[in-house]
Amino acid sequence: MADEGDILTDLNDPAAGANGADNQPTAGLITQYVKDLSVENPNAPDVYQWQDQPQIDVQFNIGADQVNENVHEVTLKVNLDAKTEQGSAYLVELSYCGLVGVRNLPEDQTHAFLFAEAPRMLFPFARRVVADAVRDAGFPPLMMDPIDFNGLYLQQLARKQQEEAAAGGAPAGEA
Repeated sequence: MADEGDILTDLNDPAAGANGADNQPTAGLITQYVKDLSVENPNAPDVYQWQDQPQIDVQFNIGADQVNENVHEVTLKVNLDAKTEQGSAYLVELSYCGLVGVRNLPEDQTHAFLFAEAPRMLFPFARRVVADAVRDAGFPPLMMDPIDFNGLYLQQLARKQQEEAAAGGAPAGEA
């Protein structure tokens, strides 16, 4: 089995290909990592005496940046804010990333892989990082509910198509 360095090198090598030619579609996760993690416990130690159950607001965002011709960095950003009437119990901000190799895929399939499938693969690991961060801040671990990234991607795609149709059928950015 090739190590991660070999995979990254192979994706960058235009002559690479098990069949002797570089014409097979390929997409996969190369590596994953915490890019940024912030945990705040602004009302410690008083917060540990509060009796109210916090209201937890979870927001997430997905981004993708092209690293080179065949590699993209997909970022799953998770922002968590736990508040009670007394104030903020804790805040967690996480940027969890994965390097994704994509070769010989049509643009629409590449986009779907980067914004639906790659976040689906990254989410369980980001979920664990958040749970550990909340626990390490002195609270019960927070297990975020699973997210249907494919369903959300399809909703966003449908919304974009409706907006384009409502704008007279001209694709966004064109006049």
